[in-house]
Amino acid sequence: MGKSKKSVRPLGAFVLVKRNEAEGKTEGGIIIPDAVKEKPLEATVVAVGRGRADAKGNITSLTVKKGDRVLFSKFGGAEFNIEHQDLMVLEERDILAIIS
Repeated sequence: MGKSKKSVRPLGAFVLVKRNEAEGKTEGGIIIPDAVKEKPLEATVVAVGRGRADAKGNITSLTVKKGDRVLFSKFGGAEFNIEHQDLMVLEERDILAIIS
């Protein structure tokens, strides 16, 4: 039997994102070594949960959608690796802006 590919589906108001690559150079052309690069706070949405449920069980859809580029809070989310991809799960409230 072949190895099945794993998938991750966020629940509720959670959003699955993949961080965008950090810049390797400054605007002035100075190369930044990997050891001192800060992880970017910009990511691309991979998948979204169904939405936020209110006290009566009514579901409100999330604002972000698959493919959106977003900025997120430095201290938000949980990072993990699946199928050799570094991913994060964030609550939608940890997303600060959509980049257009």
